[in-house]
Amino acid sequence: MEAIILNSVEREIKIVLRYRNKEFKRLEDLHQHYDKKLQSLNEYHFHTQDQKIKILELKKLKLHTKDRMAAIVREYKDQSSQNI
Repeated sequence: MEAIILNSVEREIKIVLRYRNKEFKRLEDLHQHYDKKLQSLNEYHFHTQDQKIKILELKKLKLHTKDRMAAIVREYKDQSSQNI
């Protein structure tokens, strides 16, 4: 039950950040862009060496973007808890 509440709170924080934090919004858009590119590359059953490299690069970029978004959420939580 506690995990559900935490996920709900985190979802709400992401909604707030989407509209109030330009960097978060930019990162979220980038994350979606990388995801769409990965999906399109994964439509092929066989990949060339260049495609395999591109897939790995996109996965790294997507992960880096997600990590940065998570850091922004943590910073927001820390700031919010200090204001209480």
